[in-house]
Order: sequence, then structure tokens, then C-alpha cells
Amino acid sequence: MPKTSFFLFFFLLIINGIAQQTWQSKFVKTDENGKLVYVPDERGNIIPDFSQVGFASGEIEIPDVPVVETLEPVPGDNLERIQQAIDRIAKLQLDVNGFRGALLLKKGTYNVNETIYVRHSGIVIRGEGTGSEGTLIREVANEKCDLFRFAGKGSVKRQESTMVEITENFVPVGRKYFEVTNTSDFKVGDSVLVYRPGTDKWIHDLKMDQIVERENTQQWKSDTYHFYFERIIEAIEGNKVYFDNPVVMEMEKKYGGGYLMKYSTSGRIKHCGIENLQMESTFKHETDEEHGWFATSFSDVSQSWVRNVIAKYFGQGCVKLDRGCRNISVVDSKSLEAKSEITGGRRYSFANDGQMNLFKNCYSTYGRHDYVTGSRVCGPNVYTNCTSRNAQSDIGPHQRWAMGTLYDKIDTDGQINVQDRGRMGSGHGWAGVTQVLWNCRSPKTAVQSPWVSGKNYCIGLIGGKYPGHFDDRPDGEWEGYNKQGLIPESLYEAQLKDRLHKLNQNKN
Repeated sequence: MPKTSFFLFFFLLIINGIAQQTWQSKFVKTDENGKLVYVPDERGNIIPDFSQVGFASGEIEIPDVPVVETLEPVPGDNLERIQQAIDRIAKLQLDVNGFRGALLLKKGTYNVNETIYVRHSGIVIRGEGTGSEGTLIREVANEKCDLFRFAGKGSVKRQESTMVEITENFVPVGRKYFEVTNTSDFKVGDSVLVYRPGTDKWIHDLKMDQIVERENTQQWKSDTYHFYFERIIEAIEGNKVYFDNPVVMEMEKKYGGGYLMKYSTSGRIKHCGIENLQMESTFKHETDEEHGWFATSFSDVSQSWVRNVIAKYFGQGCVKLDRGCRNISVVDSKSLEAKSEITGGRRYSFANDGQMNLFKNCYSTYGRHDYVTGSRVCGPNVYTNCTSRNAQSDIGPHQRWAMGTLYDKIDTDGQINVQDRGRMGSGHGWAGVTQVLWNCRSPKTAVQSPWVSGKNYCIGLIGGKYPGHFDDRPDGEWEGYNKQGLIPESLYEAQLKDRLHKLNQNKN
């Protein structure tokens, strides 16, 4: 055999061997038709469909909204000029797509000394790039403040007169339907809350009334653990109601069961965005605490986005989504070189307390909790294809009981932890349930499952495993530890593709 043919043959053997090293999870896999198949556990739980998150649930691309105002930087403080331009846009009528227009901030540096507010729907802030020749907004305040704040007002208004009880004794994780006592007050398209009340028995069986105490430790109290999951009704068959998003925590009669009711959110704003610019905070020294805190923060906002932005030197990070936020996409964005003390309550680079939010293609350096959820977060939520370098602490659910988060293709040089945090903080306890790590990389990872209400998963992790803060807690569902070649490579992308294919089939 000629030498070139031999080497070609040998090369093809290697490539073929690599290709054959792929594997699929026992929990969710692709069948011969390319469709995802979910395998239930002994209680009927499946890994949920996480794909219906972010702007427009991923069903349309983020739009390029037409420019209606343009500014160029001037020496000194630019706050008033930018705020006035935003307020002028707020007076314009919404177009047929729900937008008023974009404010274009031309290239150059804009110093501002306080927070810039967006308080109305349909407004987009746009720069001319994140590079040295692009748009830079510099926060020069000498106190903690966010640079941009997108702020609705009001809160979710529960219509308790419509509340009906779930009749099933047990509803497993991953289901998109359940039966209720009566559906006469509901119709397809209604915005509803799936209400899961907190009970003393649940907290006792979860052992969160037994946290080993230190100063300021707070045992969990049932009246602060009522959960309200926002959903949209997609179909009704008799007393069976189908929803857009799945159940992300076991619902059991013995722990209070669950209920369904309508709600409204008149003060929530939507169709807002910030994109294509860099934000920076001035600081006096590496541990300065009196300067820009979050580059962008959102409260009571839906169907909006952060796209292609860089945040540098902030005490916290790039993005904070408060509890009233849903269906927000944070994509192609960076949080770099945080400046603050390295201690609790700082450096939460991409922080989420809301529902149905998506963080995709993000990057962080010198953060503490780079991709993180807070207390009592009602999912689903997704972090996908995100990277962390020089991490100062861990990625994962933080504080108390986040439900339904996918950490998909996360690559960190720090830790990823899903565990009972015990008395850390003020008594955080169990950090979450239905937390799914898929194809992640981390040198040190703990994934435990709580005593009740569901499981946590670690599938295809490359890196190191350790017991966690407490080594006597139940281990999570680990599969394919340090096994290369997991397919699909991204669970989120596979689930989105699968769902969009079904939508297109239904349209045809």
C-alpha cells in the first residue's frame, strides 16, 4: 500500500472511531426520526422541555427596531440628554409589533452620573458597537447605582375568585397538563398561575426546619414558600388543562397539592431592549463599593432582550432580572473584571429571579456567582453555552429553592454546585430542584437531590465531582461522568428545534 494511502486509511479510522464515541442519555434521547424521547423515572418525572423561554419563546428572531432618535456624546454629563430622548420616545405610539422605536447612541463615550430609566414598553437602546470605535456608556457615580434600569410598575394581580383545585394526588415533573375541579372560568390563551402552597409538612420532610443554626440563621417558614408559576393555557379537554410550559417541581396532595387561577399584570412593560454597546463603571480601587453596581437591571418586564453588550468594572455584573421578569433573552454578552469586595452579595454576573428567561452565549471574568438564580425562583429558566473564567465562587442555584433551571454547555474554571447550602447565608438550605446540568465543564461540581419534591441531574459533566457542603445528602442523578461525546450537544437547542418542528407541522 502506498504510504499516502496508508496514512489516509489510518486517519479515516481515527475519525470514524471518534464519531462512534457519541452517546445518549437514558433520560432524554433522539429516536430514529430525530424526535426527542423522554424516559420517565419510577414516579413519572421526566426532564422538562426547557425550550419555551426567552424573547418570543425562541419562535422568532429578536427584531432590528427602527431608529427614531439619535444622539452623539458631549463633554460632561450626558444623563439628562439620554433620559430626555428616552422620554420623547415614550410619547410615541406603539406600532403594530408593539414597538415605539430605538434610540441610537452614536459612537463615542457618554459619561452619566446616575441611573438611566426606561419605564415604557417598546423602547430599544442601541449603540454602534462594543469595540474601541463603538459606543461606551460610562457610569461615573460615587455610589451604588445601576446604569440602565428597565422598570415596569405594579405586580402580579391574582384573581383568586377563579381559583380551582388540582384534583390529582400527584403531578410529575415535566408534565404540561393536569386535571382541575372545574374549567368553566378558563379558555385557551388565558394567562394563569399554577399555585403551589407552602406547608409545614413539606418543609419538615425537606428538613428545612432543622437547619443547624448560627447567628442570623432563619429556619424556613411555610408562609414564605408559596410558589406561583406563570403559564398560558394552550388547550382544555373537559377538566384537563394543557399549558405552554411544564411542571418543574413535583406537586403532591400530601404537601398541599396545587391550584389554578387567572392573573393580570397591567404594570409590566414589554418589547424593550438594549444592544450593541459597552457599559463601564469608574472605580477608585479593586474593592471599591461605591460605584456602578449592575450595568442593566430589569423589574416587571417581559418579552425583551439584552443583546451584544459588554459590562466592565461593575460591582455586581452585567444583568439582573428581578422576580417580575419573564421571557427575556440575554445573548452574546459579557461581564468583565468586576470591582468590589470578594464576599457575599457581590459579583452576580448574570442574575435571574424571574421565569422563562434565557441566557445564551455569555461570558464572565472575575465574578462570584456568574450564572445564578436567587431565592424561590419559579422556572423554567435556561443558561446555555456560557463561559466563566477566573471565577471567585460557584455557578448554580443560590439561596433557597429555585425550580426548573437548565445549565447547558456551561464551561467554568470554578465550581458548579446544586446542593443543600445548609446555614450558609442566613440559612439558605436546599438551593433547588429540577436543576439540570447538561454537557458542562467544571473542575469541581456537586449535584445533590433533595429529600422530597424531585431530583437534580448531572449529565455528561467533564471535570471533577465532589460531595458538596454536606456529604450525607442524597446524590443527584449522575450519568456519563467524564464521558465525552454526549448528544445532543446542547439540550436547549435540541428541545427548541424539536418544538419548532412540531409548530411548523401543526401550521401545515
